[in-house]
Amino acid sequence: MIKNTLKNIFNRDLTILKQEIETYSKEKNIWRVDNNITNSGGNLCLHLIGNLNEYIGRHIGGFDFKRDREYEFTGNGVSRDALILEIENTMTIVESSLNKLTDEVLVSDYPVMVFAEKMTYEFFLIHLTTHLRYHLGQLNYHRRLLDN
Repeated sequence: MIKNTLKNIFNRDLTILKQEIETYSKEKNIWRVDNNITNSGGNLCLHLIGNLNEYIGRHIGGFDFKRDREYEFTGNGVSRDALILEIENTMTIVESSLNKLTDEVLVSDYPVMVFAEKMTYEFFLIHLTTHLRYHLGQLNYHRRLLDN
């Protein structure tokens, strides 16, 4: 039951991520920063893609992925089309990975120590949904404030 809920939430929010990137009126503004907003929309997008491909795609789905977390926050100038393609690929990887989960796995310990204490797959996947949503809010504000 929770697996389908998680799949729906990730699909919904990754679709919103794609729509946010598509909605920028000027592609160059995806990468715009100012003194008070230091994470560009593009960097937030790269961070979300990296996060989900690492923790869901690699550690749950077994997909080959090498995360470059530093680049997620320092990269610049990736085209809108390339970002959209990466979002679409991430959507496919997340769904495929979540399809592999069983109820037994969901209540077992997640294999990587991400925080100070162990957590279940279910707990961490719920955390990842809230992390995604948090950064979607930032991205939405970035677009509305700096896309002019």
